[in-house]
Order: sequence, then structure tokens, then C-alpha cells
Amino acid sequence: MRRFIVAAIAALGLVGVAPAATPAAPPASIARKTCSGSFTHGVIGGVQKCLRRGEFCAHGYDRQYRRYGFRCVSRDARGNYHLT
Repeated sequence: MRRFIVAAIAALGLVGVAPAATPAAPPASIARKTCSGSFTHGVIGGVQKCLRRGEFCAHGYDRQYRRYGFRCVSRDARGNYHLT
């Protein structure tokens, strides 16, 4: 009898669980970050960026900057990297 009660409670518990809502589909066109005319739009590290010579950069993403015609190898006196 006890097994029957435990099984019935477990079955009711599973029936009471609502299915998880499915996430909404992403929009067909993802909004692109707008950059002014002197900048180049790029995606670095999965984040949209406006790139221009002299801007700060992350040296670890130098390979990704190269896709857009920049290099991240120039350091200033403080040790910060800038696009060239």
C-alpha cells in the first residue's frame, strides 16, 4: 500500500510540472552597431566594436584585429596596447 501511495504522489508531481517555455527565436537581422565614418565596424571577442588606428585594444585578440586590417602590437609608455 505504501509503495502505491509513493508512486501516486510521484506521478502527480510529474504531471504538475509545467514544460519549460521555449526561448523566443532571435530576430532575423541582428542590429549592427553603427560606427561613424572614420571607424571600421568589427566583431572582436564576440562583441561588436568600432575600430580605428590609435584606439585601445586587447593584445590577446591581435589575430581578430588583423581581419579588419589592424594590428594590436604597439604599446605606449604605460604598457597599454593601441591599434596600428
